[in-house]
Amino acid sequence: MFVKRLLGVVAVSTMLFSCNNKEEKGKFSLNGDVKNVPDQKVYLEQLYFNQQDPQVLDTADLKSGKFTVSSIATEEGLYRIRFEKMNSGFVFINDKPSINFKADINDVSLEGPSFNSPANAALKNLLLNIEGQRKNLVSTSALIDSLKKMKGADSALTAENTKLADINNNFNKFITKYIDTSSQPVVTMFALGYTEAVDPALLKPIVPNLTKRFPNHQGIAGIVTQFNQMITAMDKPKPVSKGPATVGSIAPDFTMNDTEGKPFTLSSLRGKYVLVDFWASWCGPCRGENPNVVAAYNKYKDKNFTILGVSLDDEKAKWLQAIKADNLTWKQVSDLKGFEDSSVPLYGYDAIPYNVLIDPQGKILATSLREDALHSKLAEVLK
Repeated sequence: MFVKRLLGVVAVSTMLFSCNNKEEKGKFSLNGDVKNVPDQKVYLEQLYFNQQDPQVLDTADLKSGKFTVSSIATEEGLYRIRFEKMNSGFVFINDKPSINFKADINDVSLEGPSFNSPANAALKNLLLNIEGQRKNLVSTSALIDSLKKMKGADSALTAENTKLADINNNFNKFITKYIDTSSQPVVTMFALGYTEAVDPALLKPIVPNLTKRFPNHQGIAGIVTQFNQMITAMDKPKPVSKGPATVGSIAPDFTMNDTEGKPFTLSSLRGKYVLVDFWASWCGPCRGENPNVVAAYNKYKDKNFTILGVSLDDEKAKWLQAIKADNLTWKQVSDLKGFEDSSVPLYGYDAIPYNVLIDPQGKILATSLREDALHSKLAEVLK
């Protein structure tokens, strides 16, 4: 939602990209002068445009409001000053070798803190613009809530709903144009975090062009690569979900590659009772259930029963390692596409571990058999 997106004005957006400043190429320093703050340690942290935790790069002693921190970076990125004894922090961009920072800790407005560099001025102006639109949105939403409780306010409510839609549309136009015209790469990446409600079709001609505008920025290159991958995935025809597999129906057939890269088809196991076991190496509950599945396999494998493991892994090495570690000796297959696995829409499941027990004719006998329920059902059908 637009409101939720704007409430975190200075939060780092959770887009699918990151800047990686590992090579030592250029040093930068930040000289701080902060009023009304007690002496304490201050930390310089790098922030990432994904869900990676902030990384502490330097620590300094803040005395009488003064401090200096520094680090090495290959390109412009997003950083934060954090105080040891306080929850507050200040976000900035390292676009100059030496940046002066001034703030009053008692001034919580966006206007107060100051970093003397072009990129930080641009970031501040962007945030102020977004905050202004957020306030307009919040006040309009509050008025709409009030009108909903009033009788005879239908016309006013319609007008305010139209106004709210206009605010959303205007913001989407603003943020799209900003991304297309900004001269600052990191501010552009920051702005991309506010495109949740923007039609991806509007971003198609804009985002790929960023590599031309910022040809030497690896963070931008990463964004464009992942955006193109996202668009490609969105443009692919989506398999039609047939809903959850139901007891009594014929199990949908599928073919996937096994651990040796050879195609294997579920229906090739017709004539046996088959437990189709959906799992993944990264799934803790799956790994916890695996000893129970192994015990069931060893108990009933000589009674016309087998298991077909279907992994929702996306890294083959980790998949194979888990198979060996958990002693899963039956046939294993995978698309190596995570939850983009072709079995997900076929069987309609949205969480793992999940399994389906199939009789020799391919009919589903039961689903979601775990712990004692698995052994009880197998004892019932494999007499």
